Amino acid sequence: MTPSSHLDASTPSAAPLITVIMPIRNEARYIARSLGAVLAQDYPPSQVEVLVVDGMSTDETRAIVGQAAAGAPRIPVAILDNPAGTAPAALNIGLRRARGAVIVRVDGHCEIAPDYLRRCIEALDATGADNVGGLQRAVAHGAVGRAIALATSSPFGVGGARFHYDTQPGWVDTVYLGAYRREVFDRIGGFDEELVRNQDDELNFRLTQAGGKIWLDPAIRSTYYSRASLGRLWRQYYEYGFYKVRVIQKRGGVAAWRHLVPGAFVLSLIISLLLAALARRPRWALSAAGPYLLANGAASLATAQGNPRMLPLLPLVYAILHCAYGVGFLRGAWQWRNH
Repeated sequence: MTPSSHLDASTPSAAPLITVIMPIRNEARYIARSLGAVLAQDYPPSQVEVLVVDGMSTDETRAIVGQAAAGAPRIPVAILDNPAGTAPAALNIGLRRARGAVIVRVDGHCEIAPDYLRRCIEALDATGADNVGGLQRAVAHGAVGRAIALATSSPFGVGGARFHYDTQPGWVDTVYLGAYRREVFDRIGGFDEELVRNQDDELNFRLTQAGGKIWLDPAIRSTYYSRASLGRLWRQYYEYGFYKVRVIQKRGGVAAWRHLVPGAFVLSLIISLLLAALARRPRWALSAAGPYLLANGAASLATAQGNPRMLPLLPLVYAILHCAYGVGFLRGAWQWRNH
């Protein structure tokens, strides 16, 4: 089938073919819900194909995918191998097989709303955007997981990444997941496979630099299952900061100044501690930490409204978000200083 450029999904006959690409690895805990949500869309089933690109899972992921596909015969589901095991490699494998006029990314750690695909098509048609996305609702199990979900859904936790919390539609620099017109990849290329993290940020930055536009529509809804441990949260945000340096280097600039704030904050902490030690003035150590602790405390109190049990955890979660990203950013800046 030749991908159609027409994006009017008002009738089944006019609905463009959508290719859903799912990069996964060892997602046995979530994949039944994630793939099940894709197969339960209110979009015409004949106009959907699903490519599950598996990074050679060692758990029951592939068996679960096979069972889910057998239960929804109206939508073709193909399982493709991804020997590299990384998300950008999986996405590029999917792109090479995709037949759709619209490419939608869905991760194995999320669950899209039943009207997700239809609303993506409607937003693309109404705005003329090259990529559209919606509001990511973070959920988790356990006290730590719930605190992480709250913190990553607040402006203090994630800065200007509007898809985490904004309820107003508008033009943005990036979105969660994304529904792209196929011609975007023909025009600017696929995902950068060096970027184990932030490959979507780099692609969206490349798209806007090429004159493309990205639209956030909060009516496009998905649920994201947050990390449930502080250690995994640290690793996640450390890698975000680490690879953000390569995104900046590759694109020759920053998509938004918020990306530089955590690194600047951690660097100011280090400098203030060194100066306090050298000058033997302990109070100097609070020059950076003091204002941050006040802001962290105020944000934690505001976020914990209605969830008082989360208050003891939120300051720590916020600190991990900011410090892990900042430390990763500084490490990346040092490692790739000659690039």
